[in-house]
Amino acid sequence: MRHIRISTPAAVVFAAVVLLFTAGGPVSDVAFHTPVTSAATQQTAGEQGSPYVSTHLYFGTGRHNGSPPISDEEFMEFVADVVTPRFPSGLTLQEGRGQWRDKDGDINRERSYELTVLYPVTQAQDRDADIEYIRSLYCKTYGLESVGRADVRARADF
Repeated sequence: MRHIRISTPAAVVFAAVVLLFTAGGPVSDVAFHTPVTSAATQQTAGEQGSPYVSTHLYFGTGRHNGSPPISDEEFMEFVADVVTPRFPSGLTLQEGRGQWRDKDGDINRERSYELTVLYPVTQAQDRDADIEYIRSLYCKTYGLESVGRADVRARADF
């Protein structure tokens, strides 16, 4: 029998790849592409709370057409008029600095906002429509290319 010695960093990478394949892919794929079953919603030992999805939206404020950046007042009005009616139970908003590569290949650095909403896994399909509406309207309203989105499975208790 032949033995292969794997260095520590390589072993870690190998273990991560094995875990990824045995777990069935990234959690964001699981959140929307795996049907919710009673087994998926059952609590396992040591876990607190109920199964939720945590969606993070990344809103930039820079514009490409020479217009001034989206102001705090404009952004907060958008949140009040568009986001809050769709997520009246609550949300979290954080200011940040972000960068991304636009469709022309330019790196853009801008003030940004990260908006987080939590909702039960059983509401994921309905919430997806609300989230996509928010993303689309923000881009249309301010002439932007995109709003980033990340979905993560979570357990939450309020």
